[in-house]
Amino acid sequence: MIQQLKKFTINVVAGANVATVAVMLLTGYSDRISPVDYPMLSCAGMVFPIFLLLNLAFLFFWLTFKWRMVWIPVVGYILAYVPIYIYMPVNMPKDVPEGAIKLISYNVCTYGGNLKYDNGFEVIYDYLSQEKADIVCLQEDVDSWRRYVMDRYQKIYQYNDTTVFTKYSKSMTGVGIHTRFPILRKERISYESKGNGSVAYFLLVNGDTVIVINNHLEGTHLSKEDRSRYKDMIKGEMGRDTVRMESKMLLTKLGSAAAIRAPQAEAVHRYVEQHRQYPMIVCGDFNDNPISYSRRVMAQGLTDCFVESGRGLGLSYNQKGFFFRIDHVLCSSHFEPVDCKVDSKIDFSDHNPVLCWLKICDKP
Repeated sequence: MIQQLKKFTINVVAGANVATVAVMLLTGYSDRISPVDYPMLSCAGMVFPIFLLLNLAFLFFWLTFKWRMVWIPVVGYILAYVPIYIYMPVNMPKDVPEGAIKLISYNVCTYGGNLKYDNGFEVIYDYLSQEKADIVCLQEDVDSWRRYVMDRYQKIYQYNDTTVFTKYSKSMTGVGIHTRFPILRKERISYESKGNGSVAYFLLVNGDTVIVINNHLEGTHLSKEDRSRYKDMIKGEMGRDTVRMESKMLLTKLGSAAAIRAPQAEAVHRYVEQHRQYPMIVCGDFNDNPISYSRRVMAQGLTDCFVESGRGLGLSYNQKGFFFRIDHVLCSSHFEPVDCKVDSKIDFSDHNPVLCWLKICDKP
């Protein structure tokens, strides 16, 4: 009787492990799912790490009670190698060679100070002054109540430009670039959006024209109340029926936002394809996690610098309960990413800055 019960338990746990692996693979490869066709399902990548941890729990279970069954979680991890590496890459540190371009991509939250600093612009300005990057791409690089932002940046960068998407006093949005390289011209990439956008800046870098595309794709449109309820939900402070209802509402909103971002990402990808002759850097606030349709589409034909040279999770959005890497840096084969990291020590905005060093490859 005991032997039969043990066998039954093993079979049940094995079935649960197989089901966990199946869902892990579904969520890990959900970036292939079009948000336009399947909005809610396309958001599955957000829960990918949960199933990674569940599979790890099964791995420890088998090692403890029946090591011969350990092949189930191990095979699962092998099959999920690609999304695992995209989500949390492990790369050896490299020395930054002389002449490498240092780029910072940073959503500065309209210099609001992340509700922690009254002097939001000053702390960000001081940080950028100390970092001495060659190219700084900022999202929400606008300020409705100070009018001297551009004058201040001209003290540390010779070339500066900000493209404003909306000019309403309460919701000014735009992207900017501050660099030591001359700005030859800029082009707004055409796609539908009420308050977001992508701008291609043509820079003169060491005699060559380099395109730097600064992006701020569609946000999640979650209100403060939505975020508060989500935090209560993950803390276990809601009843089962309420959790079910809130989860459905949350997924509906996230799916709708993803469906708006998808054609925006596709428009940027088309622009990249049309300008393949130029060295190119694509960066910014994608408002999507590493396992997402938007990031995958925009990374097609490009190198994801954090995946190639970063380490760990690289969480760039720092609001409690919403820890994701939603800020990304991509580059063409004209560059080799040497190091890419998220500066998690900086809390001047609701995003953390992404720092990336790019080695210019020799011309063929």
